[in-house]
Amino acid sequence: MRVSRLSRLALAAGLAILPRLAFGQDAPPAEVVPADTAFMLVALALVMLMTPALAFFYGGLVRAKNALNTMTMSFASLGVVLVAWAVLGYTLAFGPGNAVVGDFSMALLRGIGLEAKGTIPHLLFFGYQGTFVVITAALISGAVVERMRFPAYLLFITLWSLVVYAPVAHWVWGGGWLSGLGALDFAGGAVVHVNAAAAALVAALVVGPRRDYGRRAMLPHHVPFVLLGAGLLWFGWFGFNGGSALGASGLAAQASVNTFLAPAATLVVWMLLDLKRTGTVTAVGVATGLVVGLVAVTPAAGFVSPMGALALGAVAAFPSYFAILLRTRTRLDDSLDVVAAHGVGGVVGALLTGVLADPAWGGQAGLLTGDAARVGVQALSVAAVALYSGLVSFGLLKLIGFVTPLRATDKMERVGIDLADHGEEAYTHGEGAVLVHPDETPVFAAAPVPAASPSLA
Repeated sequence: MRVSRLSRLALAAGLAILPRLAFGQDAPPAEVVPADTAFMLVALALVMLMTPALAFFYGGLVRAKNALNTMTMSFASLGVVLVAWAVLGYTLAFGPGNAVVGDFSMALLRGIGLEAKGTIPHLLFFGYQGTFVVITAALISGAVVERMRFPAYLLFITLWSLVVYAPVAHWVWGGGWLSGLGALDFAGGAVVHVNAAAAALVAALVVGPRRDYGRRAMLPHHVPFVLLGAGLLWFGWFGFNGGSALGASGLAAQASVNTFLAPAATLVVWMLLDLKRTGTVTAVGVATGLVVGLVAVTPAAGFVSPMGALALGAVAAFPSYFAILLRTRTRLDDSLDVVAAHGVGGVVGALLTGVLADPAWGGQAGLLTGDAARVGVQALSVAAVALYSGLVSFGLLKLIGFVTPLRATDKMERVGIDLADHGEEAYTHGEGAVLVHPDETPVFAAAPVPAASPSLA
């Protein structure tokens, strides 16, 4: 009996070590985990929803005559940018390459299938990352709405996604030089928000202000759209930040709860600032404060404690709030305050990540937990991304200007970019109606408007 039992134990031990002998490794090969895959499928869908949500948020903030054009700018990114990502962008961001950019080994999705990348299928990882580049490119439109020609915009965001976004993503998430320095960016403070805001600032300067900017009030035409967009953005952001854990885990729970708490704190402070300054709380202010909080927590979501997220959200409200007030006193026509909300919010969030990062919540230390150098690395990361994005964006816009006009004509702006570039309107008033814009001369339009008329070029 004793021999038999010893034989069984020896056999079991031998079987246990056979896989290691066969594969010559101490750890089993990566395997797809169904629970993580299911979680990431939901995260992919949530982040994809953020681009239509942005369309509503931006679309409600512009005048009625430009609503369709503004919303279509976001939806179009789901087409041209995602195709560019599949053809070339993904390999430039996540291919082996070097410290600056990935190689072409995965161009046209070569070698990307259902094999495991971590604990999810590689194809799913590609798709999830694709939702990030789509909304990042769409964010830029907020600085140039109501006056940039649609064909020029399409060409710009397509090229920008390849020569700006993809290399920056490689620097931080693809094993590039900022990753090597220890820069922390859990879900895109620098890669997404600072990157887009730098491009938006340059685009607003190159395209120039709207014809009536500073002379006539340009009020939002549909504030309920703004609130709807903000609410859907918050909903999708749980996939944006929680999904960046790349699996159903405690880290995903931490990032999701921080995505709940930080914007709440920003919103409270934003409302108090409004009450102190004007005695009122506007719906547009509520939506803006909410988005600023979401932006600020993005780089920190997986590195800070829940109370750290509350503190981060509260502090982040102040710089963006006053940046918006300052912008209104300048000639910079950043139409929907991309720089103040996403740029300033992204920079503040990245820097505060370096201050508040907690080894007990994400394994990384910050200034308050013993790593004083972390803030310097974070500052370097946002400065490098902003400088690169701004310079290359300027070059792209100048190059595109030689191919097709960047700026709408005065007549196109008077009538509205909806009619000028799309041949339709957001709101019709019956066949043969005379549409009178509050700040413009009457424009006759049939319903539906023929695609080829009126000719406004």
